[in-house]
This record gives sequence, C-alpha cells and structure tokens, in this order.
Amino acid sequence: MHGKMIVIEGLDGSGKATQSQLIFDELKKNGKDVKKVSFPDYMSDSSALIKMYLNGEFGHDPGDVNAYAASSFYAVDRYASYKKDWGSFYDNGGIIIADRYTTSNAIHQCSKLQKEKWDEYLEWLFYYEYEQLGIPKPDMVVYLNVDTQVSQKLMTERYSGDETKKDIHEGDLEYLKRSSVAADYCCKKLSWSRIECCSQGVIRSKADILGEIVDLPKFQEMFYKK
Repeated sequence: MHGKMIVIEGLDGSGKATQSQLIFDELKKNGKDVKKVSFPDYMSDSSALIKMYLNGEFGHDPGDVNAYAASSFYAVDRYASYKKDWGSFYDNGGIIIADRYTTSNAIHQCSKLQKEKWDEYLEWLFYYEYEQLGIPKPDMVVYLNVDTQVSQKLMTERYSGDETKKDIHEGDLEYLKRSSVAADYCCKKLSWSRIECCSQGVIRSKADILGEIVDLPKFQEMFYKK
C-alpha cells in the first residue's frame, strides 16, 4: 500500500508555494491525511550542492553545469527528503503535496539541451529518480503557467527590488524563456494539467486558481470519488 502524490510545478514566481499550501488546507479540511513538502529542501545538508550551483559557485550561467550533473544535485536532495522525512508517511497511505519535484528537473534541465535531446534526457531522468533511486512517481502534476514578464515582476517585488538577491535561474530571463518552452513540451508529452494563471497580463486571484485545480477531473477522482 502506498499513498498519493500531487506535484505543483511552475517557473519561479508562479505561485507554487501558495497553491501547495491552499491545496493542503483544502484536503486537510476534508479529512484527508496529508503532508506538504517542498524542493529543494534548503534546511537539509542534502541541498548543499544545489546552493553552490544556484549561487554561481560552479559558473554564473545555468549552462555552466550540464543537465545531467545539475539533475543529480536535485535528485539526491529529493532522495534524502524521502528517506528521512516523508517516505514512511507516503508508504502508509498518506497524501503528499509537493512544491516542485523531479518535474522541475524535466523543465529546467531540458532548457539546457537541444530539443532533439529532450526525449532521451527525460527517459534517463525518470528512470534514474523513480527506478534507480526509488522515489515515488507522482500521480498528478499541475503546471502553473505564468507569463515570464509577470513572474519577473513578482520576483522583483519578493526581493523588494534588489535584483542581486535573484539566483542564477531567477536572474536569467533568456534561461526562463527557454524553460517555459521546455515546460510547454513537458505538459503535452507527459499529460500534466496546465493552469493558465494570468489573464490579460495580470495574475488571477489565488482562490480562482485553486478552484480550477480542485475542479480538475483527475483531482476529483483522486481525492473525492469513492
């Protein structure tokens, strides 16, 4: 017996943490046994290489660390989190709400590769994390799509206008645009549920976005249908 996992995915500034918390609250309110996790786990020693990478210690361009090496940094962090913090809860039937997961590698690392290499990389990635490392495969992935210009504005507000606080992903607009293209590809290829979070250049309300997620047929089937 094992539980269920729903992953909330999106580029920086898309509202993943907010929606993860709202979904957690929604399921908890309805009596579900639920736990929320977030990646990277910056409170754990397992994120040390991720911090070095994002701080530019291996190079100030995301491409200075190849897709496979960077993927390993994030994968090991997830493995440690699974083994230490939530694996037994999940294995005993609990529901996991994940703010980012293996799916983030799919988006961000594909953006470093030529498009004809994407399928090969994705096959390697999912086999590596779900089969070789043995962490759970998600039952549902919700991708929050936000215009890159809007997400940049939200991140600037998050850091009170101090652009130096952005990591090498957040501060590279071209990289984020490539990641957005990769995300579009992954949504279609991997059948992720895509939520359009902007309307006419303005972010939709938190409640409106949550309502659309909860109303998704797959969400209803996973959590409410007997």
